[in-house]
Amino acid sequence: MDMSEINLSLDYASVRGELLHNQPMKNYTSWRAGGSAERIFLPADLDDFAAFLRALPGNEPVYVVGLGSNLLVRDGGVRGSVVVLHARLNDLRLEQSDAGEMLIYAGAGVACAKVARFAALQGLGRAEFLAGIPGTVGGALAMNAGCYGAETWDIVSSVQTMDRSGGVRRRSSGNYEIGYRHVALRGEGSTGSQKAGGIENVPDDSLGGEWFSGAWFALPRDDAASVRQKIKELLARRIQSQPLNLPNAGSVFRNPENDKAARLIEACGLKGFRIGGAMVSPQHANFIVNTGGATASDIEAAIAAVRETVKKQTGMELKQEVRIIGTPARSGLRVSRAAYRKDGGYGG
Repeated sequence: MDMSEINLSLDYASVRGELLHNQPMKNYTSWRAGGSAERIFLPADLDDFAAFLRALPGNEPVYVVGLGSNLLVRDGGVRGSVVVLHARLNDLRLEQSDAGEMLIYAGAGVACAKVARFAALQGLGRAEFLAGIPGTVGGALAMNAGCYGAETWDIVSSVQTMDRSGGVRRRSSGNYEIGYRHVALRGEGSTGSQKAGGIENVPDDSLGGEWFSGAWFALPRDDAASVRQKIKELLARRIQSQPLNLPNAGSVFRNPENDKAARLIEACGLKGFRIGGAMVSPQHANFIVNTGGATASDIEAAIAAVRETVKKQTGMELKQEVRIIGTPARSGLRVSRAAYRKDGGYGG
């Protein structure tokens, strides 16, 4: 690894991970689209992640991703460093608290489905829904991911975080404001709150922001066979209702209060709507799929068009769930109405 290609401000002899340059982010996102990152770092472990952050110049933009399952990187790429945690911060173990509570610790890079399976093997319940979340623990924590009536922070006891200077701390769930697809660190010594720097996001304050590096989940004892059956049923529902055969980023929009984004999009006749290689899934209207060769510009334009159409026809403003980072390609977004077309095979 040639670490001389990056202007490290501190001694980097202890950095042990893999550093790559000018790598296409489509290889690290579930949409399989997007431009290149200046640098991608795959840490060997938590200490290596901290060492890398400490070695970076203070003004270096840093993005942290897991499976990239809730992320779109624009075609112009990303300036700065992208840290990929999937399968890197992958500790997964059973612990017991001083009060006798059963806990599962999972690193931020562990796939959510793996946590669900591990909990089932231990005869622990309430984590079954994680099998339906196509991302890592870090991403699930950052956005309070959920499905089938359950959310990540329902089972969080405490979390481990990493700040921009490489400092690690443990915080209880009570340190955070939790809502629907929302997590915010409560203000310390002040009123209000501040956003926690999430996985697949940049901390609002590049000096004081934090990323989630792991979590302890408090889970009750349950019948192992029953837990496995719940996971099996949940996965069957997911296979039946979601377009898992094509690259996608899960739900694109948040559900409005007392309604469903998919219902609104379908009601507007947008199933099968497409721009370039990006298409609103005929199977699930809140999914935009890459039918082959879609650019990030195609996908972003499709997102904008869906939002605009739903707003015009229903008056409802859909809020985006996926994160978009990076710089547009020089040609700009392909958003002209002439570029829009509907796949004739899929009616509204």
